Amino acid sequence: MSVVTTPEEQAVVAGEADDALDVASPKRPRAERGSGVSATRRHQTRAAWVFLALPGLLFLLFTALPVVIAAVVSLSDYAVIGPLTWTGFDNYVRIASDPFFWIALRNTVLYTVLYVPLGLVIAMATALLLNRSARSARVFRTLFYIPVVSSTVATATIWYWVLNPQHGLLNEALSWFGINGPAWLYDSHWAMSAIVMMSVWAGFGGNMMIFLGGLQGVSPDLREAARLDGANAWQVFRYVVVPSIRRTTFLVSTLLIINAFQVFDQAYVLTKGGPGNSTVTIVYYIYDRGFGSLQMGYASALSFILFVIILAFSLVNARLTNRDTER
Repeated sequence: MSVVTTPEEQAVVAGEADDALDVASPKRPRAERGSGVSATRRHQTRAAWVFLALPGLLFLLFTALPVVIAAVVSLSDYAVIGPLTWTGFDNYVRIASDPFFWIALRNTVLYTVLYVPLGLVIAMATALLLNRSARSARVFRTLFYIPVVSSTVATATIWYWVLNPQHGLLNEALSWFGINGPAWLYDSHWAMSAIVMMSVWAGFGGNMMIFLGGLQGVSPDLREAARLDGANAWQVFRYVVVPSIRRTTFLVSTLLIINAFQVFDQAYVLTKGGPGNSTVTIVYYIYDRGFGSLQMGYASALSFILFVIILAFSLVNARLTNRDTER
């Protein structure tokens, strides 16, 4: 038997069914859902600004503000204990005719010429020897990296004993082969070489780790294909490994150049710039003008000249890297 219902009754039944469905599966209003998402984003934004506030404040106080102050002081004659007198660009003009600046620049360039190739070759050679998963390789990686995290003063103290002309370890080792070692730190011809040896020993561990990262990115398939084609170990290194780590080599060489132009601790601790100004570097000269002679304006101008030199090498590295990327 069929039941006949009117349209009004059908509408009431449909409304009751919709109410029951809404009770079974409730949904938040669209406006409420949108406000929840916005509140979460606002909370994340506030948290991000809180985390960035302290590093940003430290950057402003200890990096940006000192740079601005140094730029202002470089245009003045300031001796710390007296008033600041504006001199314009006189300090920069004075640098061009300062013979001691050119001596410091010459010594720094000499240090760079000796330090960069030696540090690059030793770091790469050590990385090639330790590019394996053996336990002994991991032990040597740790040992070679220890000097990097050691204090420069402690390292210089050790090398001051090693380079002692009478009872030093290096001259004792040379005497075993009948070689009379020089007075390393007291001879103007050998003092810079002594500082270079110490710097290479103290810093090659960090560059070695960078090279290890680059070497581990070289595809084993390329090496295997070269060996199958009859290439020996030297040819594999020259035609497969070296091109594959070109960017790593650019990075390490640029870091070495930057560190070379910033050398200070070694010369200050070992030789005090001597003998005969043979180890006076640019940073050492900046320190001497600023804190030795209280010529803060001139020292600030020298520091900006050094900044320009380092910036030039950084731009060259960036250009070379971009050119390599485009190939």
